Amino acid sequence: MTPTRRRLLLAAALACLVPPRLVAAQQTAPVVAAASDLQFALTEIAAAFTRDTGQSVRLSFGSTGNFARQIRAGAPFELFLAADESFVADLDAEGLTEDAGDLYALGRIVLIAPKGSALTPDPRMDDLARMLGEGRITRFAIANPDHAPYGLRAREALMARGLWDDIRPALVLGENVSQAAQFALSGDAAGGIIALSLALAPELAERGEFALIPQDLHAPLRQRMVLLKDAGEVARAFHAYLQGAEARAVMTRHGFELPEG
Repeated sequence: MTPTRRRLLLAAALACLVPPRLVAAQQTAPVVAAASDLQFALTEIAAAFTRDTGQSVRLSFGSTGNFARQIRAGAPFELFLAADESFVADLDAEGLTEDAGDLYALGRIVLIAPKGSALTPDPRMDDLARMLGEGRITRFAIANPDHAPYGLRAREALMARGLWDDIRPALVLGENVSQAAQFALSGDAAGGIIALSLALAPELAERGEFALIPQDLHAPLRQRMVLLKDAGEVARAFHAYLQGAEARAVMTRHGFELPEG
């Protein structure tokens, strides 16, 4: 027998040792479309779900508005976690979801600045107003308000403080709030407005300082999840897991307020 044939036979034998159920699970793991403010919390929850059930999901993070468009175009998502429940309501009205979904969290926004920035974050953005008045803000990051709920809430807060018109020329728009966070902490920007859940993550917290923006400056971020039509059993199991005590504890630790339940 040639060495090449021996290697082929050995590879085939090793493949047979992989449990068929594991192979099937890897092939059928459902894709979950999730708002990017969930990047750290949902990754942790998905790992716990796999540990507890032996099942896995594939997480795709991005802006809620872009995901809604992809779902309308037939993207093969089975579960959608939106940062703004209005997108779920629209998809439900169009018959693309199983139902109206479940409220899973209330999000918050923060003003953040990289360490060493001249900007000092404060809840009502008074220092940002001062620096704008002095012409010292040349780059400031938010998510794109046209399709990212956290960007829309950032715009609302800036408008409520009368800062929107002055800051617009300096804006650097992230495709989603996670990208906006990277822009805000890059060192090229004075700062930005991002999700509290991202600002609390150790990977970002060590790079900047933040202040929680009061809820009276913007509409609430009511975050809703929904199963899409033809969702499979694993997606349903993960949907249920997200409403359990362990998942809720993770969400709380990452800065989300939770609905009663």
